[in-house]
Parts: sequence; structure tokens; C-alpha cells
Amino acid sequence: MSELPPLNTETIWAILNDQIDDATVNELVWHCLGYRYDPNSRKWDSTAADPQWREEYPEPPNFIAERPPTVKLTRSIPKENKQILKEKLGFKGYKIGEFGPRQTRRATAANWLFSHMNLMGNQ
Repeated sequence: MSELPPLNTETIWAILNDQIDDATVNELVWHCLGYRYDPNSRKWDSTAADPQWREEYPEPPNFIAERPPTVKLTRSIPKENKQILKEKLGFKGYKIGEFGPRQTRRATAANWLFSHMNLMGNQ
């Protein structure tokens, strides 16, 4: 696991603008969900992960490559934060023809992370 960038608005914009690789985006979400990588055993520890995630995903899921965990991530965003990227950052979304499933999943991860920041009072 690499050193994670700070969870701030610059990082959220970097995710949306594809300036942070997919692995790091996943690692940011995993970290916020409570998954921890043990370099000694070279395995993921889900002990501190939210039980709703730990039960379904004992190992952290790939939110960029796989649709089902991204759907669950979307559903876990509180209703009042569903449009938080638009409302607080002015993110207008991607233009038709300039995005696909990967960009949509990255935007979902960014939205979830920004919502998490908001809930933790980190913005």
C-alpha cells in the first residue's frame, strides 16, 4: 500500500480530474471504511471496517473495476450528501462522450470521500 494523499478538496479534484491513479483512489476509500493493510502478513485486516462492509467484503473491493461495490458505496452516501460535489465544489460532471464506467466510478468514490469528509467535519 502506498502513502495516501491527504483527504482534502485538492485530492477530491485530483480524483475527478484523473490525476490520482485508481489504486490510490481505492486505498483512500478502503482506509476511510476501516480496512488496514498489514505489511508483515501482506494481508488486509478488516477488523476495524464497518460491519456492513466487512461481512460482504472481507477483503476490500475494487470500486473502480467492479460495479456491485460501487453501487453499495453510492447507496451508503447520506441523502443530503448525494449532490455534495456539485453543491460544495461546483463539479458539473463529465461531458457526454468524455466518460465511461471508470470515470463514473471514480466520481462515485470522490463523492463518497467528500461526503465522508463532510460527516467527519474535515472541510
